[in-house]
Amino acid sequence: RMTSHNMTWISYPSKNLAFTSPEEIEDIIASQNIISRLMHCYIAFFVPTGLIAGICILVVLIKNYVQHKVIENLDLLLLHFTISNIIMILLSFTVITRPDYLTATHLACNVLSFFFNFSYFNSQYVFVLMLLILLLKRFPPRTALCKATQRPILCAGIVLTYTFCLSLTEAVLVGTDNYHLETDCQLDPLFAWPEYEIVKFTFGFGIPLFLQILCFTVLLAKAAPAEAPALQQHIRTSPAVYVTSVTMFMCRLFYNLMLLFRTTLKLQKSTGTTKNELVMNIAEIVLFCESCASLVFILGLHKPCK
Repeated sequence: RMTSHNMTWISYPSKNLAFTSPEEIEDIIASQNIISRLMHCYIAFFVPTGLIAGICILVVLIKNYVQHKVIENLDLLLLHFTISNIIMILLSFTVITRPDYLTATHLACNVLSFFFNFSYFNSQYVFVLMLLILLLKRFPPRTALCKATQRPILCAGIVLTYTFCLSLTEAVLVGTDNYHLETDCQLDPLFAWPEYEIVKFTFGFGIPLFLQILCFTVLLAKAAPAEAPALQQHIRTSPAVYVTSVTMFMCRLFYNLMLLFRTTLKLQKSTGTTKNELVMNIAEIVLFCESCASLVFILGLHKPCK
């Protein structure tokens, strides 16, 4: 049985001014300057670009569907992926208050965190589905799994159900105490139990990464049927997915490593240093930049959008 953790001791190093020396105060000011500049760059350049790219993708794919009354499997999943990323970008407006944090009740913070995790897990698993569909274009379907991927609406439904369950689990792991109290709110709440970050790393990064590596290994190592196009030609038919794959991996790796590092601090009953807090804030903004960049790559590289 999971027992409730007492997380009332935890606070942001920049907020804990009880025993700060002049040097520590200088560190706080320096890191706040950095995060403030990064936030302004993100809001000024990435957000408008990402939202415009996302809206253009939606318009193009919906217009194609209205005209032809049919939508390709990959396009349907790209539509799903785009909506998830647009929601992520809209939730990223919570960083506008940086270097300070959004003030909200524990309950409101948990609700924000739920929607953020839902979009985060959703985009990750829909992306794995896209890689699988591309893989099956090269290796024609023979098994029940392959036939299932021919029904993308069913696949998208399964992903939505699975990500809803994962997000609900994460909402429980944020902690069920002090719902009415106000707190400094981040989309990954600082006051969440250590299990929150461990589950997020495992199901939001570890498992999807394993599945992606599996897809790439089969794609590169397995001999294709004689009638299949050459590997380079196959990659050229959907460059958007492969470029996005690299971007997502790099940004999410950094973000997830920082989440794990934060867990180790929690397990050691340490609040960490101002620099740790700064790097976690940078990792969060890098994750949001990835959502914007992914949409720009899809708009620029996906054939119907071009």
